[in-house]
Amino acid sequence: MHPLALVRQNLRTIRERYGVARIGVFGSVVRGEATPESDIDILVEFREGEETFDHFMDLKFYLEDLLGRPADLVIADTLKARIRSTVLAEVVYA
Repeated sequence: MHPLALVRQNLRTIRERYGVARIGVFGSVVRGEATPESDIDILVEFREGEETFDHFMDLKFYLEDLLGRPADLVIADTLKARIRSTVLAEVVYA
C-alpha cells in the first residue's frame, strides 16, 4: 500500500495519540522516484502544546513500524529557508 494511504488509514490514531494537527508526505515518494530502499519523508505539524520530544520520537517509531521503512520526520516549523518552499509545494497532506 502507498505510504500516504497508510497514513490516511491511521490518521485518527496519529492525531489522537501523538498530538498531530497535520501530517503529509513529500520527497521521492510523492514525486514517484522512491525505491524499495528509500526512506519516507514526512512533514508534521503538532497541535499547540503537543510538540514534545516524546511525541516526536514515538510518532517516528510508529510511522516506521506502520510503513515498514525508515521515516524522515520533519516538523514544519523547523524547515530551513532554503528548502521550505520546495517542501511546501510538494507535500501531500493526509
